[in-house]
Amino acid sequence: MTKWFFAAFVAVILLYVLAFSIPSLEFIANVVLASLVGLTCVDALIVFSSKEPIAIERKLNNRLNLGDENHVVLTIKNATAQPINFSMIEGFPVEMQVRSTVFKGIVGSDSSKDFRYNFVPKRRGEFEFGDVFVIIRSMFFLASRRIDYPLKETVHVYPSVLQMKQYELQVFQQQKTSAGIKKIRRLGNNSEFEQIKNYVQGDELKTINWKATSRRNELMVNQYQEEKSQNIYCIIDKSRNMQMEFDELSMLDYSINSSLVFSNIALRKGDKAGLITYSDKIGTMLAAERSGGQMRRIQEALYNQKTQYKESNFELLYNSIRRTVKSRSLLVLFTNFETEFAMRRAMPYLRKLNQKHVLMVVFFQNSELQELAFQPSKTIHEVYQSAVAERMISIKTKVARELRQNGIQTVLTLPEELSINTINKYLELKAKGAI
Repeated sequence: MTKWFFAAFVAVILLYVLAFSIPSLEFIANVVLASLVGLTCVDALIVFSSKEPIAIERKLNNRLNLGDENHVVLTIKNATAQPINFSMIEGFPVEMQVRSTVFKGIVGSDSSKDFRYNFVPKRRGEFEFGDVFVIIRSMFFLASRRIDYPLKETVHVYPSVLQMKQYELQVFQQQKTSAGIKKIRRLGNNSEFEQIKNYVQGDELKTINWKATSRRNELMVNQYQEEKSQNIYCIIDKSRNMQMEFDELSMLDYSINSSLVFSNIALRKGDKAGLITYSDKIGTMLAAERSGGQMRRIQEALYNQKTQYKESNFELLYNSIRRTVKSRSLLVLFTNFETEFAMRRAMPYLRKLNQKHVLMVVFFQNSELQELAFQPSKTIHEVYQSAVAERMISIKTKVARELRQNGIQTVLTLPEELSINTINKYLELKAKGAI
């Protein structure tokens, strides 16, 4: 029974109490009581007459994107001939921490209503959506019925395919400049000879083949194609220094999302993409390939990455790469250096890697420290906070400067700008013919 029934029942009792002093009210009280009982029976009959008065459907992808808004749609459909008033409680994943949200409304006969919300997962792995239960009422609001719908399901959160597609469009479509991807003019010549062809207006004069021109008595030019199929490895540090969170997403997960984006761009550019993960031990070692299933293998490997919260072993990383990566490659190392000491401890192995390969070290600026450093200081405590924040920011800048002085390509970036800055550096190296 609903609160409206109890309110009407209390009113009837009051009428009977008043009937002791005003006898004429007894007849009115009897009529009201009879009406209440009759309407309640009719209302209960309407609510309970159908075995399945409504149907509930939840629509979402079984693979969700890490750190992105994933759309979920709940559809309620009325299968009866009368309108139904309802309150629907969704079985949100525990991680959403949603306890008080109730979807309410009136759905007409033989019609449906959609409710939409977004789920933003902050970790990879499995998430469970629970059952849905609905409380329905007729338009009299005197009786209610609870119905449970077994819609429990498990979904998997993968590195963001949505971001991968977005950056792919930005790189290969015309609007890429406004989206943060730089247009970089190709410098130098890192091309392979393809063929000799007739000169057409617009061909570069420096490509004219004078020997072929003299033989054919017409202008002939050399045609080149961009050198492709170079090895590109994303190397992800899974140690405890990658567990710091920004916007509830760890630096490890930012790196995993960016590695998926970067690998897709490299494959689309004609290069071979591979993956290496490490901490105190070597984790995944996926050889650089350009086969059709490589992107799927990279995605599955990134989905399963876990940390043991250990210190990173750069010596082990160097020895493993020396044994397994034989040809010159671009190594994109996602790591984090909080102190100059940590960087200098790794420097001998980074320099050795850079001697045989092109090493790009990508590490993170602390966006929260930047806010502290540049906020107006009104108290002594805030002055101290700003000074410490500026000091820690300057350490990161010094680390980046020392890496560059040792000939190592360096990207110091905010977490939210990680993918854009990494892609821009890759395109810059491609344009310079550095790889």
